[in-house]
Amino acid sequence: MKICNQKDFIAGLMYIVIGSFFAILARGYQMGTAAKMGSGYFPFWLGVLLAIIGAYVALRSLAPGQIEEKLPKISIPSVLWVTGSVLVFAISLPILGLVASVFLLVVVSAMASHEFSWKGAVLNAVFLIGFTYAAFVWGLKLQFPVWPTFI
Repeated sequence: MKICNQKDFIAGLMYIVIGSFFAILARGYQMGTAAKMGSGYFPFWLGVLLAIIGAYVALRSLAPGQIEEKLPKISIPSVLWVTGSVLVFAISLPILGLVASVFLLVVVSAMASHEFSWKGAVLNAVFLIGFTYAAFVWGLKLQFPVWPTFI
């Protein structure tokens, strides 16, 4: 069989691996039943569903008549910018608070794009700061610093 659409094939394999990983890990928790779910019930079935979707996507990429798409070359600097932005966020959150940490996350990760612009990065950061504040601090009432500890 020839892989017609490499992007879909790789995406399907990723779904299968991630779904299987979570389904296997969830088996370590109490499953329960559909009427009385245990802590492992939802993650197990979500992992199974993700693996099934991945299998469908991967098998569909093998069908003749698919649009042929080659997998583009991976840009190592872009991967490092995105990974670095997550590390910067994790390190800076307890010190700088949510607002500054999310701003740094967005700006540093935006540098991974070949179409980077400061205006777009700042607009995205402002939106994401508002969204994360509304969802996590206001909506879910999670307790973590919003502003830097030295203020």
